[in-house]
Amino acid sequence: QVQLVESGGGLVQAGGSLRLSCAVSRRTSGNYAMAWFRQAPGKEQEFVAAITWSGSTAYPDSVKGRFAISTDNARNTMYLQMNSLKPEDTALYYCAAQRTSRATSWFDTPREYSYWGQGTRVTVSS
Repeated sequence: QVQLVESGGGLVQAGGSLRLSCAVSRRTSGNYAMAWFRQAPGKEQEFVAAITWSGSTAYPDSVKGRFAISTDNARNTMYLQMNSLKPEDTALYYCAAQRTSRATSWFDTPREYSYWGQGTRVTVSS
């Protein structure tokens, strides 16, 4: 019902910026909470950012003030602007979506999301 395709990953030096994109295609209507997660080698998936379908956003302390999540509904695309990147931001980044009836719903655990992209790799060199 929902397909997600990430892009925009790459290699960047510490202190640099990247913008990830998540193209969204849906066969059914509805409202979705969306998020970015990341997974570094040997580690569990980590919550990075979430956005409700009403536009509210949430971030963990590890990225707050450096990352920004946004959506462009006209282009059916979600973005993650990443600034002041650090080597510890190196990971495979995934976008996720979950249909919800509440405008204020957002989730910070992977199991709450039904739809996932294939991931895009971000490498930050020191």
